[in-house]
Amino acid sequence: MTPDELLTTTRSVRKRLDLTRPVPLEVVRECLEIAVQAPSGSNSQPWHWIVISDPDLRAQVGDYYRRSTERYLAAKAPADGAQRRIRDSAAYLGEHMGEVPVLVLGCIELDVPWPADGSQAGLWGSLLPAAWSYMLACRSRGLGTAWTTLHLRYEKEVAELLGLPGNVRQGVLIPTAYYTGETFRPAPRRVLPLHENRW
Repeated sequence: MTPDELLTTTRSVRKRLDLTRPVPLEVVRECLEIAVQAPSGSNSQPWHWIVISDPDLRAQVGDYYRRSTERYLAAKAPADGAQRRIRDSAAYLGEHMGEVPVLVLGCIELDVPWPADGSQAGLWGSLLPAAWSYMLACRSRGLGTAWTTLHLRYEKEVAELLGLPGNVRQGVLIPTAYYTGETFRPAPRRVLPLHENRW
């Protein structure tokens, strides 16, 4: 796969995750070792990665995710076409998150109080590139992933379940499994909203 093919065919995989095929933890570790080559603010590398493979823990995290997904979808307006397909796949993942072989929780550790002024971009900007790099590394190894944050409605409960210290915040929950099917292709996108020099 060329870099352009990798970047344009890494999709959110929700319905086509193979829930029965184990994912070797050494493969997950390999993908995370690639991920942490991503940049972080001032090279602070504040990330922590919780790899959840224990079936009971996965089921408990999955239950929080399911409850949050149900609330989220209940509040959304009816959809059709592509949006309905996305809704259906989100609902499917909500029901099956706890069955995904590996869940990867990307977190950041804070050495200062949480910003009260809303200037969090620098903090999350030190985690998000690494999380995306993890997803790309997974794709190149035949693993499917999806960027999810719905569990954060229950962030405190998940933190307690997993024993996270108080200065660690969760940023993304990435289901990780081998995928079924080989139909990944560039997604339809709206015309590039490019503004040159000024809006």
